[in-house]
Amino acid sequence: MTRRHPPVPFALRQALPDDVDWMAELRAEVMADDLRRLGRFDPVRVRERFRAGFDAAHTWVVLVDGTEVGLIAARPADDGTWIEHFYLARDVQGAGLGGAVLTEVLGRPDGPRPFRLNVLQGSPARRLYERHGFVLDHEDPVDVFLVRP
Repeated sequence: MTRRHPPVPFALRQALPDDVDWMAELRAEVMADDLRRLGRFDPVRVRERFRAGFDAAHTWVVLVDGTEVGLIAARPADDGTWIEHFYLARDVQGAGLGGAVLTEVLGRPDGPRPFRLNVLQGSPARRLYERHGFVLDHEDPVDVFLVRP
């Protein structure tokens, strides 16, 4: 049985270049368990990869009660819009916030379609994306690539 939660009130604000450090920390915290399970966790690399690819112009901060609790990045590309980063602090996960944020971002009229993303093999986040219409495009031993036609 799927749990249903009332929508969590949230706001999105455009990311600023100064947000990169706390965002890199959040990414490391959220991804650590899955990366360890896959034998790929490197505490320096997980942060450096985020910093190297960070683009404030395509990233939004998720706010709940004015507090920064997550981020989502949606980068336009030739083959669609890539959701490259979507991380929520552990203490706000499981309350419907992820679904609400994703619904808002997917509903925006700007940007090329389809939406694309990848998740780590075995990541519970895959269920969230599949509930929002993403389907398997292809996979490799580490990543599962999903597309929302």
